[in-house]
Amino acid sequence: MNSTARNALRVVALFVATTGVALAANEELFYKSPTWGPGLGAGLAIGLAAFGAASSQGKAASSALEGMARNPETGGSLQTPMLIALVFMETLVLFSFVIAGKMSGLF
Repeated sequence: MNSTARNALRVVALFVATTGVALAANEELFYKSPTWGPGLGAGLAIGLAAFGAASSQGKAASSALEGMARNPETGGSLQTPMLIALVFMETLVLFSFVIAGKMSGLF
């Protein structure tokens, strides 16, 4: 595994671990439940959703820019579908935030 992938995995692991602990730090949730699993599960959901969306958004933008660089006349016709795809990807992340909040008892 190359160093970029290793660093990306470290960042995702750190984000997931700290988010789960932060969500589990809610005292009401902690004392109602004998485990802090819902907070950790919510942190894992948020971390994986954010990582997946970021990588797919980067790939979509990169591909669109490569297409525009190869054929500059198609710039306008590539921009709108790319923006719609980016909006759908970001919407999935927002849905995962809501689901994670429901899982952890924050909402």
